[in-house]
Amino acid sequence: MGRFEVLNNSFVYDGKPVRILSGGMHYFRIMPEYWKDRLLKLKALGLNTVETYVPWNLHEPKKGQFYFEGLADISKYIELAGELGLNVIVRPGPFMCGEWEFGGLPAWLLNEEGIKLRCYNKPYLDRVDAFFDVLIDKLKPLLCTNGGPIIAMQVENEYGSYGNDKEYLEYLKLGMLKRGIDVLLFTSDGPTDLMLQGGTLDGVLKTLNFGSKPEEALKKLREYQSTGPAMCMEFWNGWFDHWGDSEHHTRDAKDAAEVLDEMLELGYSVNLYMFHGGTNFGFYNGANYQEVYEPTITSYDYDSVLTEDGEITPKYNAFKKVIAKYKKLEQVELLPQVGKKSYGKVVLTQQQGLFESLDKLSKPIKSACPLTMEKLNQNFGFTLYRTTVKGVISSCELDIRGVHDRALIFINGKFIDILYRQEGNKKLTVGFEQDENQLDILVENMGRVNYGQHIFDPKGITESVKIDYQYQHNWTMYPLELNNIENIVYEGKVNKDLPAFYRGEFEIHELKDTFLSLEGWNKGVVYINGFNLGRYWKVGPQKTLYVPYPILKYGKNEIVVFELHGTEKPVVEFVDKSNLG
Repeated sequence: MGRFEVLNNSFVYDGKPVRILSGGMHYFRIMPEYWKDRLLKLKALGLNTVETYVPWNLHEPKKGQFYFEGLADISKYIELAGELGLNVIVRPGPFMCGEWEFGGLPAWLLNEEGIKLRCYNKPYLDRVDAFFDVLIDKLKPLLCTNGGPIIAMQVENEYGSYGNDKEYLEYLKLGMLKRGIDVLLFTSDGPTDLMLQGGTLDGVLKTLNFGSKPEEALKKLREYQSTGPAMCMEFWNGWFDHWGDSEHHTRDAKDAAEVLDEMLELGYSVNLYMFHGGTNFGFYNGANYQEVYEPTITSYDYDSVLTEDGEITPKYNAFKKVIAKYKKLEQVELLPQVGKKSYGKVVLTQQQGLFESLDKLSKPIKSACPLTMEKLNQNFGFTLYRTTVKGVISSCELDIRGVHDRALIFINGKFIDILYRQEGNKKLTVGFEQDENQLDILVENMGRVNYGQHIFDPKGITESVKIDYQYQHNWTMYPLELNNIENIVYEGKVNKDLPAFYRGEFEIHELKDTFLSLEGWNKGVVYINGFNLGRYWKVGPQKTLYVPYPILKYGKNEIVVFELHGTEKPVVEFVDKSNLG
């Protein structure tokens, strides 16, 4: 049993003063086979604690259906950290931000009657309670007060950046206490008046999130918390990328190390955000919406202390020198490294069009008006909206309102144009040449907003479709979560300009990490042995997808690329280096 608490201006663990030197590392962004490797590297840096968010949407993908296996096995991750002598900080939300889809909230919440997010709203809190009943039951045995490694837990996350509902925050706090959470509770917010006024609670430790100017941040903290340890819960030593950014965001190692040094000199405890970023596998990337909608890329490299694939960086070495000024570093034996390998080119010899595969991927749903993905009980992926337009119309205006987030338009099987949410409400001039015309609109959910005022972010066609002044009705919709593509029959029916699946096989005889280069491809999703690696898009800055070795297997492997815009050469290449940026 252990007791971690605040005494005057220090953290105290079992009566002894301790400075928390922590690294952010999310179990759900890293293959479980790599957890130990990354945790040992964290410890070798001189850190004594690992911090992680908890993504509700990963653990309750469907209402009332809970999942805690593989990448989602939070108990195993925390137990491993404890076995390695590390403390653990858990940030259970229910909202996490973290550049993760919907900030970790499950998409099905948007289909709940009368729901309002992140406030004292009964429909919302009822679902939070149901999740916390399950989650906290798993975490309770792992608290330091029960002999485990968890020393502290967060109430909500950066709430002052969103709202000021103290009744809501108090409800979450009391809910944790009632369920037996008896470790230190804290909040974390930016160092501004509005954020600290909105996001903090009396009797709960206040911590800060920032990337620079620690002395200025400390001064602001002391206006709201005159005593207690200064803790930077997120020291932003790097940053994330959006699709379409001109280049990969980086932060100079020397600059970041100097700020870390300044913080430690000022007496801060620090959590590096991120120590190791990892990957937004599948459809779990989030998005931002300040001036425009901006989806986050698949890589969560973050220019952090370890690269996306776990390599030690110059920033790691610079931080290690700083930390060594303030404590004696323990000698930690690292694991042998798996290494990287270029497996070469793979020709994807089998092809099949999306439209020809609809009956293998989806059951159609009919409605007078287009329904959002959430109304179709769909979390991720794509939705195909189909209707019949009768009569010849040589020229008209097609007005699709509320495209979330990117729509491909087809008339009678011919690609017409793209509508992208980032570009605003663009109307198209089109023509219908037959007595009966098939209008198809394929909408991609590119990631729900994870931060700020626009987090209520339903997907699909969220409003209406008009031809000139006339609303179009009688829709058939095909939800395409693409979480199981095994039923596709590859008969070679493909138009190179239309969305299609491309399949190939390759053999390997040693398992190494690798990177998939998609030179010559446009936009889509990649599956290896059924595992969704994530999205690619030629706009960059990400040009390769990280392929961790546990996804691969000895002998024959399968790769499937779902390409939205076709390719001249259905060839991919496995290379031994990332080309991020």
